[in-house]
Amino acid sequence: MNQKMTAVIRKDLVSITANKNLFLSLLVVPLVFTIVLPSILAAAIHFAPGDPDIQKMTDLLPTSLCSGNMELDLLGLMLNYILPVFFLIIPLMSASIMSASSFVGEKEKQTLETLLYCPLSVKQIFFAKVMASFLLSMTVSLLSFLVMLLVLEAETMFFLGKFLVPGINWLIILLLIAPSISLMAITLIVRGSAKAQSVEEAQQGAVFLVLPLILLATGQFMGVLLINVWILLGLGGICALAAVFLLKKSMGRFTYELLLK
Repeated sequence: MNQKMTAVIRKDLVSITANKNLFLSLLVVPLVFTIVLPSILAAAIHFAPGDPDIQKMTDLLPTSLCSGNMELDLLGLMLNYILPVFFLIIPLMSASIMSASSFVGEKEKQTLETLLYCPLSVKQIFFAKVMASFLLSMTVSLLSFLVMLLVLEAETMFFLGKFLVPGINWLIILLLIAPSISLMAITLIVRGSAKAQSVEEAQQGAVFLVLPLILLATGQFMGVLLINVWILLGLGGICALAAVFLLKKSMGRFTYELLLK
């Protein structure tokens, strides 16, 4: 990545942080998934252990995860099996806000021609736009994880006087699966942004990419999926290869004609 591409990435990151409405919308989903929802679940587990929904969660616990302290076990189930799915949604939702406006936003601000006159090929511009959204999504994802862990550990210490131990699956999700899924989605959204006539049109396409992850999150809550580490690692490897292939394929087919339609 050369200095000129870095300048394009920096410009996009500055523009998103300077726009108060977009910046606030970036924070809404992470705040809900990392603070509000975990806090509600932790409080429900502590204060209403006899609730039918809480009892259903106990049925999800594998024997290997049972330590004898039901409340601690349920909080561990929430941390290591339910909340990780949201960290596939957070980077995707964060990236969609920026990537949906990557090219169509330039058209609306009438700066596309200026961008095309810069000493970069159209493929390099495409790559820089993808990387800007990708860096933003990963930054939001990692910061969200740190905030969630801090809040959840503080609540667990307050309720039980103990700390929760994050599973190794968090490393696989944060460093492999989430980046891969995010990169695939950003590539498709940025490519769609080049053909879209408005930011709203580009964002509509992003909604369909989130739906499978919402279904996955629902499956975790219903106990359909208790994915182990080896399955996660295999999925992560497949997603990483697919992300690289899709990015290269999209760059190869990205032309001035597609952008100026």
